[in-house]
Amino acid sequence: MSKPRTPWKAVIGGSIGNLVEWYDWFVYTSFAVYFAAAFFPQGDATAQLLNTAAIFAVGFFMRPVGGWLLGRFADRKGRKAALTLTVTLMSGSALLIAIAPTYKTAGAFGALVLVVARLLQGLSVGGEYAASATYLTEATPQGKRGFASSFQYVSMTAGQLVGLGLQIILQNTMSKEALNSYGWRIPFIVGALAAAVVFYLRRSLLETEAHDEEAKHHQERGTIKQLWAHRKEALLVIALTMGGTVAYYTYTTYLTKYLVITAHLEKETAALVSFCALFIFALLQPVAGALSDRIGRRPLLITFGIGSMLGTVPLMTALGSASSFRGALVLSLIALVIVTGYTSINAVVKAELFPTHVRALGVALPYAIANALFGGTAEYVALWFKSMKMESGFFWYVSALAAISLVVYLTMRETRDAALTRSEREESVPVSA
Repeated sequence: MSKPRTPWKAVIGGSIGNLVEWYDWFVYTSFAVYFAAAFFPQGDATAQLLNTAAIFAVGFFMRPVGGWLLGRFADRKGRKAALTLTVTLMSGSALLIAIAPTYKTAGAFGALVLVVARLLQGLSVGGEYAASATYLTEATPQGKRGFASSFQYVSMTAGQLVGLGLQIILQNTMSKEALNSYGWRIPFIVGALAAAVVFYLRRSLLETEAHDEEAKHHQERGTIKQLWAHRKEALLVIALTMGGTVAYYTYTTYLTKYLVITAHLEKETAALVSFCALFIFALLQPVAGALSDRIGRRPLLITFGIGSMLGTVPLMTALGSASSFRGALVLSLIALVIVTGYTSINAVVKAELFPTHVRALGVALPYAIANALFGGTAEYVALWFKSMKMESGFFWYVSALAAISLVVYLTMRETRDAALTRSEREESVPVSA
């Protein structure tokens, strides 16, 4: 039997691994405030964070390569095989960061180790997103795909929460000197071990019916040539992603630093704000995903586009002046509620745009390109604007990208009832206009 026994088995199996993948990916930026000086001792705090942000962005530029290689692999060898491979790469990269020598010990070689590790992580995550999105979407029956695929961002956010939770624990059990010296290595060791465990868990997953069914009819799958035949959909993925990904990374990975270096909150307070906001954000994803199964995907995307275009400047301005935990939390939640319109359904929308034989590659490569250009550089662009004494310029930049994506949301077709398998197409299920 090629189909998972229940959709929940597929959701849980895929999400556990996705959680660890994104824990390892995001823990780098969560702990950058502690290890930046160890690898880049020259300059002030903003300059040090700029250097670590640059290495963070390097990982994103590897994601298109990972999207191409692992997207093709997922279409040819199966979603399960790709999911197993991506978590293996992530485990190795986390271990590299955990043992990387500091500038004091090995000079610039330590930073080189960070770069190599981030390149491996970029390769892994570039394929993880598509493999996870296609797996969760294909393993779920029509009418529940929005709900099921929303767990991709539940697990992504849970990975951040675990990282932030560990950060809060370490902040309250270790001195700042110890954290700056060696404590920052602990989360990377935890990530490497957890990824190794998930490797064995993912091996028990069953392949989706859609992939097994398509494998009998298409010998050639997941090629650039086949993707070119669907270039309109690929360009659509890039356009609909740019506004969502920059907003997501602004209010998740960059938020903690922003509250520290601009609002001047204590690191511990900023971390707690992010933890609480992300916890509620994770709970919202299935609710919004289920809503999209009832009313369609476009209404949620349009709501996000309008909210992000109009709300980014006032929200970020207010967050920069936040002086208390409560005020920062309320503002962060407003921003993340808006972002939910994108995050809860973006995976299923992309998967529903492509046929099975090129679905993983079709999701992976254009999404990774958009993330490399806009998501991965969000933090660096924000810090650059700050270093140039024009911090509000970043807020307008995020708003402008949201406006571009909004145009796409308003003009794209609805994907909610798309037929994903041959059997569904044979039953002539219509695609909503």
